Amino acid sequence: MLYKHTATELSAMLKAKKITTVELINDIFDRIEKTESKLGSFTLLKKESALEEAKKVDEKIARGEELLPLEGIPIAIKDNMVSKGDLTTSASKILSNYEGIYDATVVKRLKDAGAIIIGKTNMDEFAMGSTTKSSYIKESKNPWDLERTPGGSSGGSASSVGGGQVPLSLGSDTGGSIRQPAAFCGLVGLKPTYGRVSRYGLMAFASSLDQIGPMGRSVEDVAALFNVIGGYDEMDATSMELEMPDFTMNLDGNVKGLKIGIPKEYFIDGLNPEIKKVTEEAIENFRKLGAEIVPISLPNTEFAPATYYIIAPAEASSNLARFDGVRYGYRASSYDGIEDMYIKTRSEGFGPEVKRRIMIGTYVLSAGYYDAYYKKAQKVRRLIKNDFEKAFNEVDVILTPATPGTSFKLTDKKTPVELYLEDIFTIPANLSGIPGLVIPAGKVDNLPVGVQLLGKAFDEATILKAGDAYEKAYTKMEIPEL
Repeated sequence: MLYKHTATELSAMLKAKKITTVELINDIFDRIEKTESKLGSFTLLKKESALEEAKKVDEKIARGEELLPLEGIPIAIKDNMVSKGDLTTSASKILSNYEGIYDATVVKRLKDAGAIIIGKTNMDEFAMGSTTKSSYIKESKNPWDLERTPGGSSGGSASSVGGGQVPLSLGSDTGGSIRQPAAFCGLVGLKPTYGRVSRYGLMAFASSLDQIGPMGRSVEDVAALFNVIGGYDEMDATSMELEMPDFTMNLDGNVKGLKIGIPKEYFIDGLNPEIKKVTEEAIENFRKLGAEIVPISLPNTEFAPATYYIIAPAEASSNLARFDGVRYGYRASSYDGIEDMYIKTRSEGFGPEVKRRIMIGTYVLSAGYYDAYYKKAQKVRRLIKNDFEKAFNEVDVILTPATPGTSFKLTDKKTPVELYLEDIFTIPANLSGIPGLVIPAGKVDNLPVGVQLLGKAFDEATILKAGDAYEKAYTKMEIPEL
């Protein structure tokens, strides 16, 4: 039953010698063996190497040496983060045989911190999607209702934590891919400020938007994992050389005097009334905790989805050009000349959603349409960023709904545009580069609902502090029966 504990609790139990690391890893894999056929969280499991690492931690404990905060704690990582010697597929056929030859910076930092990587999690192909249904490998399921999606693209990372298979995981967030699945699965999910966490070794979807972040069952757990993976990295040209405070030290449950902005543009007609009700209750709860609620306006919010779906596919079409069957990965088995090999490899190797975005991206970057679409989208992106900068002159944090509705059924027939709008409340943070935290705030029809806290650039400390205060006062960690 160790799987019911948070990472912070497990770390304390290891240090107090109430459990051994080997017992913990065995318990985690027992849980995975009982639930994986239902959840479909993982694309790769590493039990043998995890137990080897666990024995080393136990030997360290036996020697009386002090453990680091996440030492011995099992963690799952999304299958678009390269790890040496492991298959790293981005859930795509075109990389189905690709084995990592180095460790991504986040992977290296986890290993250096003594955390135990137990496997890779399922995702939408190249992180493009909101359901995990675009994965070449499998669909993942929501632990609260196995007929529903855990969200995407970090759906496997969310279902693994939500289903009690692992206490912590890493996801990546290009337009909401950590925060939307966290909301659907009743978890805490953090998209850090762009440049706070190294993207070296992350398989790129849209380079100016992608960011790696932690998912867990408590704000303290997420802050502890963020402490390990964040900070400057000379291997990433976009990494910011700024001080990384200890984000767990600021979680005192006190938000008195904190100014929380409520943007009217996020309470749109398409918002599920029950989601709106939960969000309004969360606002009132923050007021009871002593926060000051301030109405604000972010007038260019309505342009965010259209802007995103020009910029993100444009960058994707460029990033994915490298997958051509020549350098690495899948290659078509029969072809007539090199041009035919390119065409057949990419036609067979990519799924429909990835092809759709490559086509859109190539179109908006083409000579005749660059000014009309891509250049204009970049100007609107600046306006959206300006809105946030102006708002943060008045408030410390902005609170919004995380998603327009609760998790939907995997069999629901949604058009690509309907799926794109699932990220309508999360996309602006990626376009602006600011941090966003989703925390559980309630349930509708026994399905989790989250709210989103947005912060100033590089001020993750304030949104984590606010999320922790809310969690301590109003939410309780739960793992559904499976």
